[in-house]
Amino acid sequence: MTNLPASAPVSAPAESAGEDRTLSLPSLVAFAFVIGVVAALGAVIFRALISAVHNLFFLGTFSFTYDANFFDGPSPWGPWIIAAPVIGGLIVVWLVQTFAPEAKGHGVPEVMYAVYHNKGNVRGVVAIVKSIASAISIGSGASVGREGPIIQIGASFGSTIARKMSLVRWQKITLLSAGAGAGIAATFNTPLGGVMFAVELLLPEVSNRTFLPVVVATTSATSIGRLVFGLDPAFSLPDAAMPYDRPVTFLLLAGFALLGTGAGVASWLFIRFLAFCEDFFPKLPGNAYTQNIIGMLSIGLLFYGFQIVTGQPHTAGVGYATIQSILNGGIGAIALLVALFAGKILATSVSLGAGASGGVFSPSLFIGATLGAAFGAIGIAIFPDAGFSVIEFAVVGMGAVVGGATGASMTAIVMIFEMTRDYHVIVPLVLAVALATGTRRALITENIYTVKLRHRGRPIPTIRHTNMYLVRQARELMNRDFVVLPVETSIADALATIADRPVAHIIVSDGSRIAGVARLAAGSYTPDRYAGQTLASVVAENYVIAPESSILNTIIARMNRRGRGVAIVVNNPSGIPRPENVVGVIAAPEIAGAVVANHYA
Repeated sequence: MTNLPASAPVSAPAESAGEDRTLSLPSLVAFAFVIGVVAALGAVIFRALISAVHNLFFLGTFSFTYDANFFDGPSPWGPWIIAAPVIGGLIVVWLVQTFAPEAKGHGVPEVMYAVYHNKGNVRGVVAIVKSIASAISIGSGASVGREGPIIQIGASFGSTIARKMSLVRWQKITLLSAGAGAGIAATFNTPLGGVMFAVELLLPEVSNRTFLPVVVATTSATSIGRLVFGLDPAFSLPDAAMPYDRPVTFLLLAGFALLGTGAGVASWLFIRFLAFCEDFFPKLPGNAYTQNIIGMLSIGLLFYGFQIVTGQPHTAGVGYATIQSILNGGIGAIALLVALFAGKILATSVSLGAGASGGVFSPSLFIGATLGAAFGAIGIAIFPDAGFSVIEFAVVGMGAVVGGATGASMTAIVMIFEMTRDYHVIVPLVLAVALATGTRRALITENIYTVKLRHRGRPIPTIRHTNMYLVRQARELMNRDFVVLPVETSIADALATIADRPVAHIIVSDGSRIAGVARLAAGSYTPDRYAGQTLASVVAENYVIAPESSILNTIIARMNRRGRGVAIVVNNPSGIPRPENVVGVIAAPEIAGAVVANHYA
């Protein structure tokens, strides 16, 4: 061995072959616009599929006309309607196992997995299988929502387009997120909510180059969605039921604060029971089909039980009709609200644990509406003249459980406002969502999306914020432990120079210029082994030059682009850097130290 080991270069992140194309921002925005249009069309087709499947399974007719916000008439199947989720579930299991295992479950964890662990890759076939499987699950009565599927559908299309063009990872993830946000915006008529969802849950980086494509995609998707679905919000509120003519009193705020805390506990309960069911059903005897039969049969029995007792199968499907009934003032009995609250947690957890395909956002709305309405009803009973309202508390409860369960607080606030167009509840909504999120985090760190990935051994960051260490200047974190030695210096003399230092960077000079860097560990080498060798034999041009005012993000980008392992920091921003201008060194240990300090300081 004639050369000493130099520090390892900072290499580019491993990408699959050909992922090296970078679009300009205008081109990226143009593709995002197209993705938004396609995601909206996907939402239209998906909702049409749900309508057709629901009408076939529950009414025995073939029709695409179905409004989930209203209850159907009696099913012609009578008690045999219990078999609807069983039959639908078996079809879903076959589709998922045969074509796309990623289509199982509530979708968002798979998209987050693609962002953080699979280079932004979501297979195109997932969009097709997820559409059909989720439509069958929802339409046949499984207690799941439609947002998870449309997120996965939009993300799949965005990722597929990016992969076809061999885009670099960050642009692939940007188009994936744009597709997911566009799907949310189109299906719920919530353009701001779609943007906030992508920002809070999917985008590892929030900047002009990632934010603008997401906004354009959600805008185009919302425009298409409104042409097809209309301009009305997802839920309508009776004007007379909302007290616009009074301020929120301290007693009411205390009630909303208590609701927020309760919603946090409810979110924790929902997360834990869902995780339990997702672990429990695969352990049952038999195979995926027999496990699904057990789960879906219990789902059928549960919603048919509600059908017999209340006249409506409240826990079947997305549950929007029940939510709308509560917001119309049609459901106010405390005992029924509590039963619906518990029944929906049970039904959704069992549905997804047994293999259904669908989301958890709509069930979270249902759980929150019933919990909030129960709080409002209790408040009316205890303080009849204090202004408590079942409807107002139901709206706030929806946002609180969504925020607590998903961890997307701003998304919850914005989407509830867009879905109800009720600005009056903003103040109590912000309070309740914050308390719900804080309470849930105190009980369990993971949210309903990330807990599934952690159980797989593929966790993602629980706090996804701007990486502040990337804006630190070089002078703040550079290593000042270096020496400048001439290129003709012998190895023995160099080791003697750094004898009192465990590890030191050596800047090798060639007269008036920087020849390179060498890294020697004192005490690790015997002088006779390198007798006669000089620094010329170990010097490496494995460096970039960085002014001391440069931020770490710029330095890392240059090191990554040029395949270098060391940044030599100099005090002259212009001109040719000389050995006497060197003030510090940044290598892997300094970068790692900055990351650790950012998270744990």
